[in-house]
Amino acid sequence: MVDFTQKMKKEYTILAPDIFPTHMRLLREIFVARGYKLEILRYEGKDVIDTGLKYVHNDMCYPAICTLGQQLYALTCGDYDPRKCALIQFQTGGGCRASNYVMLLRKALKNMGMEYVPVIALSFTGIEHYSGFHITLPMVLSAVRALVYGDMLLCLKNQTRPYEINRGDTEKVVAKWVDRLRWQLYKNRGLSRGAMRKNLDEMVKDFHDIPREKRDLKKVGIVGEIYVKYSPFGNNGLEKFLETQDCEYMVPGVLGFFQYCFSNMETDHRYYGTPKTHQLAGKIAESVASDWEKEILRALAPYPEFVAPAPISEVKRLAERVIDRGVKMGEGWLLPGEAAEMIEKGYTNIISAQPFGCLPNHIVAKGTIRRLRELYPKANIFPVDYDAGASRVNQENRIKLMLAIADEEAKTAEREAVKV
Repeated sequence: MVDFTQKMKKEYTILAPDIFPTHMRLLREIFVARGYKLEILRYEGKDVIDTGLKYVHNDMCYPAICTLGQQLYALTCGDYDPRKCALIQFQTGGGCRASNYVMLLRKALKNMGMEYVPVIALSFTGIEHYSGFHITLPMVLSAVRALVYGDMLLCLKNQTRPYEINRGDTEKVVAKWVDRLRWQLYKNRGLSRGAMRKNLDEMVKDFHDIPREKRDLKKVGIVGEIYVKYSPFGNNGLEKFLETQDCEYMVPGVLGFFQYCFSNMETDHRYYGTPKTHQLAGKIAESVASDWEKEILRALAPYPEFVAPAPISEVKRLAERVIDRGVKMGEGWLLPGEAAEMIEKGYTNIISAQPFGCLPNHIVAKGTIRRLRELYPKANIFPVDYDAGASRVNQENRIKLMLAIADEEAKTAEREAVKV
C-alpha cells in the first residue's frame, strides 16, 4: 500500500468518481475547505468503459467498470499528471464486490506500471489509515448536512422540472443553490440548525415559485443499486429518457442509504453478536441523520404540492412487510422498503435499476417482486439490467413496455369507472 502523506496533501490531486452528481459537488467542498485538492471526475462514454474493461476483470459488476474506469481513464487521457494524483473510493466493508474496489484499483495500477499512485479507502470504520488523510467527526457531520441539502434539491427538482412552463427554470434554480451551498460549505457555513432551516425554507420557496402547469404524467419510482440508481453514466441517462416519455419520476434520497448502513449496525449486533459499542455507534449515527431528515419534512410541510419523502422509520416498517431486515447485502431490505414507499405515494410504476451480475441486488430485487405485487396488486414493477454489454435500446424498450402497461391499466380503470 502506498501511503498518502502530509506532503501529498499539499501537492496531490485526489480523483473521485462521480457517484451521485448533485451531492458530490457539495461533498467536494468539505474536503477542499480542509486543504485537500479533490476533483470529481465526469468522464463518460465508450473510452471510459473500454478503459475499465481493459484493466478490471470483466466479471466485476458494472459500477466497478464505470467508476474505476473514470479514475483510470483520468490517469491515461493526459488531463492529469499520474505522479501528482491519488485515487479515492468509498468502502462500506460489506459483502458485495464493491468492497474490493480499492484492491482492484491497486492491481490495475500495478499492471499499468503506475503502482506509485496512492489509493485511499474512504470508510467510517477505518479500513486503512494514512499519515496525510484523515476523516474527522466535524467532516462527517458536515457531510450529513450536505446530503440533506442534496436530497432536498433532488426531491424538488424531480417534482418541478416535468411541469415547468419555461424550459430551463428548474435547472437555473438548482444551479443557483448548488453554487450558494458550495460556497457556504467551503466557508464552513450553513451548518447550524438555524442556517440550515433558513436555507431549506428559501430553497423550497424558490422551487415553489417556478411557474408550472398541470400535466397528466405517468409517475415512476426509481430504486435499485446505489450507483446505477443515481448516476446518469451508469443508467444511460434514465432520467432524461423518462422525461421524453411524459413521466414524473422520484428517486429516494442518498441520506436514506447511509441511514440503512447505520441501522444495519444494530442488526449485526442482534443477529451476529457484534460488540455493544458497534450497536451504540449505529444508533447514535442513525439518530443524528434522522434528526436532520426531519428538517426536510418540516420545510416541505407548508407546500402540499410537493410529495415529501418518508422517514427511515417508515421505510423500515414497509420493508419488514416484505423481507427480514437481516437481509442487508447490497441495498438489502432498503430496496423493497423504498419501492413500497414510492408505491404508497402514488409512484406505482417502479424501475429497479440493477447492474447485471450484481448478486445481492438481483436476489433481493427480483426475489421481492412477487411479495410487493401481493401487497400492491396495482404496482407495475420492472427490473432493468445495466452492463457494459447491455443495449441501451433494449433497456429503453423494456421501460416503454412498462409504461405501455401502465397506459393500458389506466384506460381499463377509466372504462370500469364509466360502467359504474
